[in-house]
Amino acid sequence: MRPPFPLITPRQSFGFGAFVLCAGFTAQVQASGFFEDTTAKIESRTVYFNRDFRDGSTSNAQGASKREESAQGFILNLQSGYTEGTVGFGIDALGMLGFQLDSSPNRSNSGLLPSSGNDPRGSKGQYAKMGLTAKVKVSDTVLKYGALLPDLPLLKYNDGRLLPTMFNGAMLTSKELKDLTFMAARLDKYTARDSTDSQDIRVHCKNKRYACNTTADHFDMYGFDYKINDRLTAQYHYAELEDIYRQHFVGLLGNQPLGGGVLKADLRVLKSADSGDAKAGSIDNRALSGMLSYAHSGHTFSAGWQRMNGDNSMPYLDGSNPYLVNYVQVNDFAAAQERSWQLRYDYDFKAIGINGLSFLTRYVNGDHIKVLGSDQEGKEWERDSELKYVIQTGTFKDVSLRLRNATYRTNYEKFARDVDETRLIVSYSFSVL
Repeated sequence: MRPPFPLITPRQSFGFGAFVLCAGFTAQVQASGFFEDTTAKIESRTVYFNRDFRDGSTSNAQGASKREESAQGFILNLQSGYTEGTVGFGIDALGMLGFQLDSSPNRSNSGLLPSSGNDPRGSKGQYAKMGLTAKVKVSDTVLKYGALLPDLPLLKYNDGRLLPTMFNGAMLTSKELKDLTFMAARLDKYTARDSTDSQDIRVHCKNKRYACNTTADHFDMYGFDYKINDRLTAQYHYAELEDIYRQHFVGLLGNQPLGGGVLKADLRVLKSADSGDAKAGSIDNRALSGMLSYAHSGHTFSAGWQRMNGDNSMPYLDGSNPYLVNYVQVNDFAAAQERSWQLRYDYDFKAIGINGLSFLTRYVNGDHIKVLGSDQEGKEWERDSELKYVIQTGTFKDVSLRLRNATYRTNYEKFARDVDETRLIVSYSFSVL
């Protein structure tokens, strides 16, 4: 299925952006100063990660039976302002450092640290990576080129370990029209969360759903977000990983005051198909998902539903998070033909006078999974809990402590493994400019 807007393909989207930039020359825009609006923040993260696969064997064909490491990370995020004038120029920088605190070869590969070249199953003692981004602004249109952290429906960068995944390419964002945001991008490289090497962009191969290391020359996307009113937003996004897959997304976000609280709805539809030479094989997936939640007096009750239609699982980029309501701590519940549901409860203790403390727990159950090479119906479930506290006063004010726990079980062990997981994250962000 081709994009429904034949006059705006991913490549032509940049032509649209260039038109907007040129049109901006006719307006007298007061840009902020390059130095005056420059900001720099440093985030310190200490992460302990323990994932137990419960099979008791380090010779398992799928790897070690346990992954347990701890590490210290630092992330510098520098964002300049723009030079004065109708066309403003600026530059951003990301700098990241990671240090091993505890590890051993028989429990490495946690995603916190790169693999050691001396021992493939060991981890390096330290690593660093950096990204620079040039940017140009005219009116309410910004074009960036370089290191990017996309947070979009069809590409959400992964930040689930010590350091985030970085993508490289060009991205244009325009808010020239009231209540309408337009974006277009072309990306060609990424640096994984536990790596310093820039790699060709590729499809994710979780549980051997698609051939691993199937790379593409580039990934194109464009999209529109329209705020219909204060309570309703509609979205359409399109993406294509060259010669691998193309994807359409339609979303609807709504909120409505109700009985002293707020009712929220999040509806998502994604359609994926193979593209061009279909280097990852045939792809046929239609993912439907939705979440309803009701918040009142510190309590939030949520219910989610997700269904995979078609012959294959939902594809997404390596180093990214799939935009699905049942994508949780361990699993995405996006296997071929899978049906899943979720129940979730959140509580903000501010409602009883304990500022900074919050809690969540959820349960997700999936079944009807098409298991490769088997007539067996695949089933799986996951239970997560999380407790977070941000210190409010004193020497350690704004330090965040976060404890996450997950239990995952499956009946198709050839492709997926049972998991008991605990993560402890201590983080602190502060401004240096």
